[in-house]
Amino acid sequence: MTEPIRASDGQTRTARKRQAILDVASTLFLRDGYLATSMDQIAAAAAVSKQTVYKQFTDKQSLFREIVTGTVELVSDPVARQVASLPDSSDLEADLQKLARALVSQVSQPRVIQLRRLVIGEAGRFPELGRLFYQRGPGRTIDALAAAFESLAARNQLRLDDPQLAAEHFNWLVMSIPLNRMMLCGDTERPDPAALDRYADAGAQAFLASYRPN
Repeated sequence: MTEPIRASDGQTRTARKRQAILDVASTLFLRDGYLATSMDQIAAAAAVSKQTVYKQFTDKQSLFREIVTGTVELVSDPVARQVASLPDSSDLEADLQKLARALVSQVSQPRVIQLRRLVIGEAGRFPELGRLFYQRGPGRTIDALAAAFESLAARNQLRLDDPQLAAEHFNWLVMSIPLNRMMLCGDTERPDPAALDRYADAGAQAFLASYRPN
């Protein structure tokens, strides 16, 4: 599991306590599951009172929601910045390859895979968390890609009728093989970096084969 994000220097004592609660809760949720983790356990592991936990987070669902949001945005933000520069590309093939590699690398982080599994496992009980994960993660990336691809089509760099569908195609051509393997086969099935790059490169090439103008 990757290390949790730590509070930066200069934060107040309250902010540090809040971050400690988030770090501990994330570890417990991912290790034991949502139902098996109690607010009492979180308070004890974070070395704070239960009252402090409830002062920061209304209930366990609110705490879990913030963990989902924070983790997904941590992954999505760098990719979103890369997508935002895509319409100005002077070498679309190279830039799509870099984007594909970044996307696969971010999504395949063990912590993100574990959270994705947990959110899917709780989707029947808390469907809003599944929607939140999608909107802040894959949905955000796909919407940004759709806007970028539309701009590229206007420059005759791509040939497409449906930017949103093209964005979905790019996203899943790049990610579907390694993501499905890691989701279903356990943490030991994470491909090595060279294999992840190969999947990313092949996905980007398949996308361009369909969407590049003749």
